[in-house]
Amino acid sequence: MSEIVSAIKQICEEKGLSYDAVITTIESALAAAYRKDYGEKNQNIKVEFDPETSKTKVYDIKTVVEDLPEQPEEAEAVEGEASLEAVAPTEAPLSTEGSSLTEEQEAEIRRFNPKTEIQLSEAKLLKKKYKVGDEIRTDLPPQEDYGRMAAQTAKQVIIQRLREAERDMVLSEFKDKEHEVITGVVQRREGRVVLVDLGKAIGLILPEDQIKNERYSTGNRIKVYVKEVSSSSRGPEILLSRSADEVLRKVFYLEIPEVSNGLIEIKAVAREAGSRAKVAVLALSDNIDPIGSCVGQRGARIQTIIREIGGEKIDIIEYSDNPEEFIANSLSPAKIEFVDLNESLRKATVKVSADQLSLAIGKNGQNVRLAARLTGWKIDIIDTENQSAVQASSEEVPAEALPEEPAEAKVDEAVAEAVEIPIETTEVKPKKTRAKKVKAEKIEAEAVESDKETAPDETLVKEEKTN
Repeated sequence: MSEIVSAIKQICEEKGLSYDAVITTIESALAAAYRKDYGEKNQNIKVEFDPETSKTKVYDIKTVVEDLPEQPEEAEAVEGEASLEAVAPTEAPLSTEGSSLTEEQEAEIRRFNPKTEIQLSEAKLLKKKYKVGDEIRTDLPPQEDYGRMAAQTAKQVIIQRLREAERDMVLSEFKDKEHEVITGVVQRREGRVVLVDLGKAIGLILPEDQIKNERYSTGNRIKVYVKEVSSSSRGPEILLSRSADEVLRKVFYLEIPEVSNGLIEIKAVAREAGSRAKVAVLALSDNIDPIGSCVGQRGARIQTIIREIGGEKIDIIEYSDNPEEFIANSLSPAKIEFVDLNESLRKATVKVSADQLSLAIGKNGQNVRLAARLTGWKIDIIDTENQSAVQASSEEVPAEALPEEPAEAKVDEAVAEAVEIPIETTEVKPKKTRAKKVKAEKIEAEAVESDKETAPDETLVKEEKTN
């Protein structure tokens, strides 16, 4: 194996490029160098390179076209544009599509490019069998010595073409992974944007695709959802997401063997990233408990999933083909009394007792909102005692529709009433100051003296009785 072949293979391993792509890049660089030192103005130079022998073959390639007027010179480009306008009749109508010229105008505007084309009349002088569309290859003498400028040109072409080939390869690879969940390593933060190393490319997690209150420390391995892959001037642009429902679905697939084996199917996922999620599961075998399998022994499996998605609370719901049962399950942990369905409006009216109303709605309407997203039904919750209704779907539940007290407060009051805890009340007298106390004692003493003066003498009373 020659040194050139080993160098090409090394480049292929480092850049992750195919062998043919590197050979094509070298041929383009040699063609640019040949054109720089030995080429002529109207030559379309192509080079074939043999890496084993390091020999090259140089061709001037032309395509046979019908006889057309010659393209104007570059120096007369401005005059040529003016002549085109003059040639095309201004009064000629456009085609029926309104976006292209008529056939007569196209015939007048088309020009012959002597660099890449040869007219049919000239081609027939070489060989009479040539027809429109044929390719004519003319051998050119190969050269071994190139000047400094030609070598520099070849170097720039190789660098540019290899970079373009690497970008195209990365773009095609991650385009195939679009809308999938992959693993990456947090590289750094730039403002509010998180950069994730995906191996051959760098992905971006925008602020709206991040989990609230989740910390992205450098070096942490995280699972991300490939939201969009596009091409930009700086290379492939890969937008990632941590808040997508598919991230939670993928974690369930990786952490729960019954899901990966196909024994349990995840039917639906509704998620408010960083806060709470609901997952509807269905067992495809009668011998499997879907909820127990997902929770695991002492909650080991579900705790692993919660840690993976940043501490988000997860409700596992058993899926049912019966909409009434599915909607009742989706509002867990609240206990539902009755579900009335309106098929035409795809609307469900759910009746609950007064002590279950707050639990069914959830904090800021989160529980009923996630249930509506999970089932795909609009849900109205009605208190059976007060007949007060709260409507919920994927929209936010209005604050005025929420109950005033949480369910926990009502439970505490009910327990207190059942136990009948006595409450002792004591009258609290205001404290008296020293001066006020002395003054009060003085007043009491004067009152006693006045009573003694006005009271009748006991001896006089006895004498009057004896008389």
